[in-house]
Amino acid sequence: MLSSFIDSQVKGGVGEIVLNRPKALNALDNTMIRDLYSTLVDWQSDDSVQTVLVRSASPKAFCAGGDIRAVREAVLAGDNDAVYRYFSDEYRLDQLVADYPKPYVSLIDGVNMGGGLGISVHGSHRVVTENAMFAMPETAIGFIPDVGASHFLPKLDGVGMYLALTGARLTAGDVLELGLATHFVPAAELDSFADRIVSDGLDSALAPLGAGPESSLALDRAAIDEAFAGYDVADMVARLEVGSEPWRVAAREALASVSPWSLAVTAELLKRGVGSDLDECLGRELRAAVKMTRCPDFAEGVRAMLVDKDRNASWSPARLAEVSADAVQDVFDTPT
Repeated sequence: MLSSFIDSQVKGGVGEIVLNRPKALNALDNTMIRDLYSTLVDWQSDDSVQTVLVRSASPKAFCAGGDIRAVREAVLAGDNDAVYRYFSDEYRLDQLVADYPKPYVSLIDGVNMGGGLGISVHGSHRVVTENAMFAMPETAIGFIPDVGASHFLPKLDGVGMYLALTGARLTAGDVLELGLATHFVPAAELDSFADRIVSDGLDSALAPLGAGPESSLALDRAAIDEAFAGYDVADMVARLEVGSEPWRVAAREALASVSPWSLAVTAELLKRGVGSDLDECLGRELRAAVKMTRCPDFAEGVRAMLVDKDRNASWSPARLAEVSADAVQDVFDTPT
């Protein structure tokens, strides 16, 4: 069945969903989110579906995230209801994936960012190839890591904060090391692995899988945890000044280029996510996301990164020291 940019079929007890919007690297628009949700709801009670398999029609990307350009257009048009509906529907889908009563298997080959993590990381099985690349790059567009990031990133200690603030890219070995992925399959064997799930069942298909690539992040993890400890971004920036390791230099450059406003709100978001369940985190993220889109940095950041692509955003405020602590608290403590 073809529905928007989602292909779905049931074969051999496996409900397969194929993300098929290659020109946009499978960025999730409203119809994709709603069609994914309705398909998964239908399959929950369908006895012919024992396992759900989600993959991409494109070798370049599993999912590049949400359709943020469309959100920006709604913001500029003053359509706040459309903005709320988009994030509400997206987070409802992420919660469904997390609560899904059947094995939910993502085959991740290529780019997986932002909203792509929402429809993969919360599932029971996250299978990556050597081409997988994960990132949460929202601070570069004046936004916040969402789709449940405030639930799963705090569990990674300082590394979680590092990923949230800098948008650092993770390799297949890194995500396996961090537990964001569960299994590894070489890209050349991905199709045959999917076929084995249908012919032999999920457990039999998983049984022979070996270890994945080594993680370069693992070598620096202790130092990253130390540099990004706590929730004071200014302290993190100061700690990063000492040392010249490649990850440290890249982190310094990233924090100097992204939205100072987003950095401050993101740190508070992850702080509040500690000890919260996913439902609580998604509710908090929804309120914060809607407010963040109304701030100047969102429209400007998306313009600079995705529309004009000049990568020269003019942030407001321009420096971290100018961000009001009270304004950050208001994001979370005042009604939407």
